[in-house]
Amino acid sequence: MTDLRVQLFADGASLDEMIALSRRPYIRGFTTNPTLMRQAGVRDYTTFARDALAAIPDRPISFEAFSDSFWEMESQAREIASWGANVFVKIPITNTLAQPSYSLIHRLSHSGVRVNVTAVMTLDQVARAVEVLAGGAPSNISVFAGRIADTGRDPVPMMAQAVGLAAAQPQVKLIWASPRELLNIFQADQIGCHIITVTTDILNKLDSVGKNLDAFSLETVKMFHGDAIKAGFTVKGQAQLT
Repeated sequence: MTDLRVQLFADGASLDEMIALSRRPYIRGFTTNPTLMRQAGVRDYTTFARDALAAIPDRPISFEAFSDSFWEMESQAREIASWGANVFVKIPITNTLAQPSYSLIHRLSHSGVRVNVTAVMTLDQVARAVEVLAGGAPSNISVFAGRIADTGRDPVPMMAQAVGLAAAQPQVKLIWASPRELLNIFQADQIGCHIITVTTDILNKLDSVGKNLDAFSLETVKMFHGDAIKAGFTVKGQAQLT
């Protein structure tokens, strides 16, 4: 893990988990979104965000502007940005009417707001985001590689091209978002992606990195056998050996 160039950002909305993960030096930042907050039972968006920032003041944390109208989204973004120097404001690449948010992204970035352009899934979207972020504040572009993979497409070639597009602006960092497995961390690292967001279930698999496969096989056999015994399973009509 210490040899990785890609930075690991924890993705979630449990404040206790975020605080615990902040004690791990390889966790370099945090991301969240309204869906994760809802799933975690967050009731007060502002209170949750301010509590997280008070507990973790030294690493970037992304919070999302969620209005569907661009003027209100801009107001939310500027308020969110005022909560802390380590805040990145997530702006979706479009609103729900498929209207692109490039003008808003440009306006915010060039007024000093650190933007995280989110829900990106095409190279054209990456290119346009890089274009409007040029010359602005340090920003991120979150490409949802995991969701791209969910469509049956291999995200690695596209992500490699996206890294190349982002290279035109050194203040813009590319995020491999929504990973589906631990392998994605190493794939992101190999193509030179700057950041990968990682959920707790994937982080919990880090102990398996480099594990001996024969030992892992035996461990799996023991797990199946042990669970069958604990469940009290039997095979009816099983022949008796004599």
